[in-house]
Amino acid sequence: MGRWEIHATSYEAIVSKYYLIVNPAGGTKKGLKILEKIKPILIGKGAEIDIIQTEYAGHAVQLAKNLDLSGYDGLCAIGGDGTLFEMVNGMLNREDGQIFPLGLITGGTGNAFMHDLNCLDPVEASERIIKGSLRPVDIARVETKNNIYFSFNIVGWGIVADAGYVAENLRWLGGLRYDIASILEVLIGKKRMARLILDDETLDGDFVFVMCCNTIHTGKGMKIAPYSKIDDGKLDLVIVRRTSRIELLKLFPKLFSGEHVKSPLVEYRQVRRLSIVPKQDSSLLIDGELIGRTPVNISLEPKSINVLV
Repeated sequence: MGRWEIHATSYEAIVSKYYLIVNPAGGTKKGLKILEKIKPILIGKGAEIDIIQTEYAGHAVQLAKNLDLSGYDGLCAIGGDGTLFEMVNGMLNREDGQIFPLGLITGGTGNAFMHDLNCLDPVEASERIIKGSLRPVDIARVETKNNIYFSFNIVGWGIVADAGYVAENLRWLGGLRYDIASILEVLIGKKRMARLILDDETLDGDFVFVMCCNTIHTGKGMKIAPYSKIDDGKLDLVIVRRTSRIELLKLFPKLFSGEHVKSPLVEYRQVRRLSIVPKQDSSLLIDGELIGRTPVNISLEPKSINVLV
């Protein structure tokens, strides 16, 4: 795990040497500009950094999975939730089983994880990394038909995933495309019959969406699970059953403030395990990525990774 002096409540780095992954083309395409801004801060604090630019989608997965971590104190990246998703899934699939501290410097399109840490400034994120304090983070193990993924943020099913696919064809609308896609899906009024298994309880019904959350925020700061904590050993569920189109359209704006949890349309649970078994196999949204299909079994793995905060 690198060279760390272990205390009762924290870890302090003896030597500051980090890998720093930069995606020059992804997200907001500001990775290299942010690098130039934060590089003097890291070096000025005595850190040694080895910079690696990603060359293709999924490259960060392979780096986190295969890099020789000997002598390093952290694997860091400039990016957002998609970058962290790749790093987590690479790290938790290492053949040597090594779990290494991860650091994220805010620079993505979606920064839900850094919203939870109240750290949206790349300079502040860099300074936190240098301090070397670690925070454990729970991870959701997501078992689909053909793959296993590891989620630090959310697993969404129903309209949240369906709208994501529609939004891919509306990219010309820019930042509004997901909102427009969600409205279109509400107006279509598709049935989504499914069985949910929450720990030992079974729910059958017609659901609009189910969100399984490990963070308060998702996307660009939407407070989907206001009672969630990244290290409380619980998965927070937001469940909405089928209702009228008008009621759904009234509910959706409240998702940004967290006020939706007060609505009688919303069922909010905290569990350790969840299974979603729809009558028809359908898509999933995992940490902002449209990957995986149902049926899906999700289980909490407490404090599986450490982040430099």
